[in-house]
Amino acid sequence: MGMGTDKGPPGRTTLSDINVTPMVDVVLVLLIIFMVTAPLIQQGVKVNLPQTRAAPVEATEKKVVLSVDRSKRVFLGEAEVPLKDLEQILKANAKVQLDKEIYLHADRDLAYGVVVDVIAAARRAGIKDVGLITDPLMNARKNP
Repeated sequence: MGMGTDKGPPGRTTLSDINVTPMVDVVLVLLIIFMVTAPLIQQGVKVNLPQTRAAPVEATEKKVVLSVDRSKRVFLGEAEVPLKDLEQILKANAKVQLDKEIYLHADRDLAYGVVVDVIAAARRAGIKDVGLITDPLMNARKNP
């Protein structure tokens, strides 16, 4: 929008609009960067998940994931935790104590007893809800 002034030669006006084109360009570049890098950021430990026909659960916020790999190593997020210390570490974790829930990401080749030990440690730490993460059957490998 132009605005006339009394100063200067007649017919000249002062431009008082803000040029937003550079800001739009910067925002577009940032959007592209986030879209490219977001799929590359994955958290967790690689485990061979059991297959199931259950419907996926939609998560609205970041949840605490407890992973157990084939060699019986336990991870809280990406940090390795000794199984004997798991209960104390879960008791000291503020997010876990606030939510009172975790998700278990266990390898399908683990012995049942190892998974039960991890769940029992979580229950002793005051966690009421333990969700089990599985691999949807439609995306899973064809191994029985």
